Amino acid sequence: MQKNALLSVSDKSGLVSFAKALVEQHDYRLLSTGGTAKLLEEEGIPVTEVSDYTGFPEMMEGRVKTLHPKIHGGLLARRDKEDHMSAAAEHKIEMIDLVVVNLYPFEETVAKPNVTFELAIENIDIGGPSMLRSAAKNHASVSVVVDTADYDRVLTAMGDEAATQKLRRELALKVFQRTAAYDGAIATYLNDQVSEEPRLEDISGIPSELKMDLPQVQCLRYGENPHQKAALYGSFFDCFVQLQGKELSFNNIIDITAATYLIGEFQKPTVAILKHTNPCGVASADTLLEAWEEAFITDQQAPFGGIIVVNQTMDADLAVIISKIFCEVIIAPAFTEAAREVFAKKKNLRLMTVKASLPADSLREIRSVVGGVLMQDRDTMPDRPSDWKIVSKRQPSPEEMRAMAFGWNVVKHVKSNAIVYAGCERTLGVGAGQMSRVDSSKIAVWKAGEAGLDLKGSIVASDAFFPFADGLIAAAEAGAIAAIQPGGSVRDDEVIAAADERDMVMVFTGKRHFKH
Repeated sequence: MQKNALLSVSDKSGLVSFAKALVEQHDYRLLSTGGTAKLLEEEGIPVTEVSDYTGFPEMMEGRVKTLHPKIHGGLLARRDKEDHMSAAAEHKIEMIDLVVVNLYPFEETVAKPNVTFELAIENIDIGGPSMLRSAAKNHASVSVVVDTADYDRVLTAMGDEAATQKLRRELALKVFQRTAAYDGAIATYLNDQVSEEPRLEDISGIPSELKMDLPQVQCLRYGENPHQKAALYGSFFDCFVQLQGKELSFNNIIDITAATYLIGEFQKPTVAILKHTNPCGVASADTLLEAWEEAFITDQQAPFGGIIVVNQTMDADLAVIISKIFCEVIIAPAFTEAAREVFAKKKNLRLMTVKASLPADSLREIRSVVGGVLMQDRDTMPDRPSDWKIVSKRQPSPEEMRAMAFGWNVVKHVKSNAIVYAGCERTLGVGAGQMSRVDSSKIAVWKAGEAGLDLKGSIVASDAFFPFADGLIAAAEAGAIAAIQPGGSVRDDEVIAAADERDMVMVFTGKRHFKH
């Protein structure tokens, strides 16, 4: 019996060699449409237009061509049911044994700037998903290919019934995953285009319904701990390139994300050292080498097994210094060849480059909770010193304002309760994640003392308001001469008074930066 394959693809990579193999090695008759049929004809591969096969002309600018009983009957008919086969014979419906379809590039189309609504709608595929779903439903008898990477697998399995049946089930799963993601992308786009009065939950721009269909990119060795299973999903490696080193771990990926968000706060050459997503040393300077020296001295213990990120190309001079300590990951926009040679001696060290821009979904954060997920905008709203309010009697000097701006950029990336002591464009002590803000301050002071750094003349940044004057008093006793905080406590007057009594500068930003 003649075997039929239906080929209709947008992505034509690998198609010609696959089609030739179907005809020449496996005796298939090819049915096709539009540009796919034209390509096969140009390559001298025998092909039958679907309209000739169905006896029904393609119409309405191609919207109606494969939506026909001779197509879907040939896909859906169960070969093991006599009534199905009798109906097919009565209506001259031939069986279609293989379907190769990839869909109109809807996602790529709507991702382009200034795409029109009309063009987006025209790139919604109807016939393609219909054929895919019909074939996938009847995968006991029909092989269905939605991914060009599976061409060779299909050819290899041909002639081996057991291998073909196993592969068909895998390919059917791929189809339903792909069509679900495709429908989700369309729904998301249309949701964003709705022009009606937004519902209450839509006013903030947060979607009223969340659909996620992310491909598994990498099965990780384990999660946060060895007894936890884990995997990476989505497009992480569209944003980062790993140049060398061991496979990334669950914790590495979380740390890399935190480091990337932190370094994005700074324009001057900057080095940041992180441990468990918390910055433990950050500095900006005229060169990365100078910035490294000031960032590293803040905490010379924490970088062991930590993450180092810079915002300029790393050269060999800095690479030689960093290579003397053990760290898990180094991230930079680029590395010089000489720097790569230095790090190549440490084969387990993971070197990562980050692309210049991050995708739009990086502006949102999603966290799992019991029974669902939480979504929020990432804490990216710019902090403009011109919006800050100086509430103390003493006015800040330009140097103090620069130091406060630097400390404020760092503290938003420290786990709450967060306290950062800083000088002009460098951290001096960091206190993170304590139940009491005073405890965080004590830890930051202790860390500065361990590093031999004098906090006299420093500024202190607090991610949330000082609820009592005691936190500010402790900072003053440690040597801080200026404090930057959101303000908003019922005891603000007491805190301001404590600052004035000690001739400290106090700035209210009006914006809190909790990071749980």
